[in-house]
Amino acid sequence: MAVKWTGGHSSPILCLNASQEGLVASGAEGGDLMAWGEDGTPLGHTRFQGADDVTSVLFSPSCPTKLYASHGETISLLDVRSLKGSMDHFHVNEEEINCLSLNDTENLLASADDSGSIKILDLENKKVSRSLKRHSNICSSVAFRPQRPQSLVSCGLDMQVMLWNLQKSRPLWITNLQEDETEEMESPQSPGQLLNPALAHSVSVASCGNIFSCGAEDGGNDGKIMLWDVSSEVEKKQKSPTKPTHRKKTKRASYTKQGGNTHASADEEEHGKILPKLSIEHGEKVNWLLSTRIKGYQNILVADQTSCISVYPLKEF
Repeated sequence: MAVKWTGGHSSPILCLNASQEGLVASGAEGGDLMAWGEDGTPLGHTRFQGADDVTSVLFSPSCPTKLYASHGETISLLDVRSLKGSMDHFHVNEEEINCLSLNDTENLLASADDSGSIKILDLENKKVSRSLKRHSNICSSVAFRPQRPQSLVSCGLDMQVMLWNLQKSRPLWITNLQEDETEEMESPQSPGQLLNPALAHSVSVASCGNIFSCGAEDGGNDGKIMLWDVSSEVEKKQKSPTKPTHRKKTKRASYTKQGGNTHASADEEEHGKILPKLSIEHGEKVNWLLSTRIKGYQNILVADQTSCISVYPLKEF
């Protein structure tokens, strides 16, 4: 069961981030920004002028008081200790920004927008160093991989999850969520069943850089959350990803953990197959995922269509 953080927002929460010191920031509709303690206590609040939705918030790892926030087509830099006024701002995207991500060296800031583009902002020179355009629909989320300052993962409403290296203009591989969902549903128990597209709304990468999770919705507001292991062995198998790999079906044995709605599966891996390690039936459309340590334990924080934050402990994972 998830623990709920309440009392901060009055509108749906759109984004989350955590600082090295345990603070959590959340952005919501209408320009609303909140700071939280690790116990879920609201600590600070501000509202941006213009009331553009706060679509992404991001702490600086090297300076935990610095907080980046995207609202509309603008990126603002704030001091979390006061949250009053912007220290700096950038305007590099032509359409509404959906997600921000800093690389480990904090010299590059990625911003994904509604056009499907990912802008890479050089923070030292304050200019765009690269523009990545591969998603055919809205790019909803982007995340640099820890320990790999030139590598990032993106996902979008084109049902694609992509792994990028900034030294190349094309993704290293592409996973099609609709193909994966179709394979899961092809069974004697569900002949001819119609499937809604699996739209990817959020992606989060673990500190090792090889495990990432994706929040997807298939049209029924089921709020499915999937975790992948992107090991170097799998990456080597998919060096030509511009065309999604055609894969054979796999035999799957699944089980449900007692007292919860968390599902895990054991699979026979086939060539090029990237399989979810964990699936959580959240029950609401997922707006944002955040993997962070709270009081010594790893947790997944989920923002959805409600005004509260759901916290799932991962002690058993």
